[in-house]
Amino acid sequence: MIKRAWTSWRSGHMGRLITESFFAQGPLYAVAIVAMIAVAATTAGSAFMMEYIVDAMTSPEMREWAAVIALSVVLLFLAKALASYIQSIYLARAGNRIIAMQQDRLYRRLLRHGVSFFAEMESSDLLMRTTQGAQAARTLIDVLVTGFVRDALTLVGLVTVMVYQQPVLSIMFFVVGPIALFGVRHLLKSVRAIMQQEFKSLAEIIRVVQETSAGIKVIKVFSLEDRMINRMETAILKVEERSNDIAKLAAIASPLMEFLAGLAVAGVLVVSTLGLAGSEPPTAGQLMSFITALLMAYEPAKRLSRMRVQIEAAMVGVGLLFGLLDQEDTMKESPEARDLFDGPGEIALRNVTFGYNGSTPVIEDMNVTFEAQKTTALVGQSGGGKSTIFGLIMRFYDPDEGTVEIDGQNLQDARFSSIRRKISYVGQDTFLFSASVMENLRCSAPEASDEEVVEAAKAAYAHDFICSLPDGYNTHVGENGSFLSGGQKQRIAIARAILRNAEILLLDEATSALDAESEALVKSALDALTQNMTVIVIAHRLSTILEADKIMVVQDGAVVEQGDLNELMILDGQFKKLFDQQFKKTST
Repeated sequence: MIKRAWTSWRSGHMGRLITESFFAQGPLYAVAIVAMIAVAATTAGSAFMMEYIVDAMTSPEMREWAAVIALSVVLLFLAKALASYIQSIYLARAGNRIIAMQQDRLYRRLLRHGVSFFAEMESSDLLMRTTQGAQAARTLIDVLVTGFVRDALTLVGLVTVMVYQQPVLSIMFFVVGPIALFGVRHLLKSVRAIMQQEFKSLAEIIRVVQETSAGIKVIKVFSLEDRMINRMETAILKVEERSNDIAKLAAIASPLMEFLAGLAVAGVLVVSTLGLAGSEPPTAGQLMSFITALLMAYEPAKRLSRMRVQIEAAMVGVGLLFGLLDQEDTMKESPEARDLFDGPGEIALRNVTFGYNGSTPVIEDMNVTFEAQKTTALVGQSGGGKSTIFGLIMRFYDPDEGTVEIDGQNLQDARFSSIRRKISYVGQDTFLFSASVMENLRCSAPEASDEEVVEAAKAAYAHDFICSLPDGYNTHVGENGSFLSGGQKQRIAIARAILRNAEILLLDEATSALDAESEALVKSALDALTQNMTVIVIAHRLSTILEADKIMVVQDGAVVEQGDLNELMILDGQFKKLFDQQFKKTST
């Protein structure tokens, strides 16, 4: 039974946090705990010394010891000050290390998830779990350590002084203590529910700020300012209400303890005045030492009474933390995974069926081969499955049925890193990091020299505009390239893909943001640079893919036509219809 209880405790959030985080910072917490013990001992000692201080001031025979007593008091408070300083420093270091460690674990865990995870999980929720969850972990351990070590030992030391000085009067404390704990117990029922609602409201605030930053143009164009303000005010009001509720619950403990402490002091006064404390009346020093210990016991007793409220509040954040850490990977690498061997870069989808999150298949029983070192274009109406094919090739998703292969090797048997090394990608939604132009270019090939980066930029016709920027290649591009135009961002993304020099290049509307002249130049550069690469292009503008080695028409999750331009025009099918729509000719 004991073993089962221990196992259950360890598997719980608090047990896991202590075993994974507290013990990991054992040396730092050990120093902090020793310092807390010293703080507790010196606090009790200061109450005990009140007897000698008062007696030295009131009793003639004790005055010759005044210098010794004074020096003892100085040394006692010096030791307490040093111990308090050491306790604070090492407790802060350990807590900060826990926050850093948990945030690092969370981020590493996030990067192991597949793309589908980020499609399902809102970024505001991820931010809340990463920041507030890690902070809650630190808070919980701090509360446990300070509560069970510093406050509990301080309270024990002071009670010991009280019992030593006046055993009968100490009974008042033992009557008050259980009453206080009983009163605080009723505060805990609503804390966890309130904190859960507060976390949701905080996540909404983050969500509104993110959407405002990303969609400010839409907000301005459609005059959505009032709507966004209302959303933000509602979220802020909810956080304020929840915070007030938590503050009210936490604050009840303080006046309760103060009232009970006042009762205890009044009781001591009555009992001692009426001579009920014992047959022999206490000296002034003993009574002062007892009252000092009683009053000093108020603070640690108050903190201990509030500890359960703080624990319940922190456990909500810790639950969010472990909820994310324990979430199963949406994409898993096989334990027997191996690197893809070198090959020309042929890609094949064999009997592939796939639907997002088990929904209606976007692709059904597809069999298609993309020839190595050739350029294949995917055309067709939006929603037909073209981008889904790219996602399967890059192994953002695994097919529900069938296999995706590169040079005859099933991607589910390959290491993720091996797949990524073979593929370079430029999407229609160009993403740039909030860093310099050079850093954004080099992220695809960290080992590339400055000269190679510049050559890639020249190939993408980006070099000239980069040189015109305030700091050239060292110019910071802003959040997601906010300081650049759409065409400039796209050329940097193309240069980044060129620099990677992978065997397979996937282009999803890669030149859609370019003007006609820039598009023609970039297309010519890509044609020259991709002679020995397997290139797959998604395009809605047929003018960009007329020279492709093969064109595939994708419709409703199937390849309905394929061939070169002449073959498809002769076929007079779907491609011919698309062609005629874009290149209308007047009959003569």
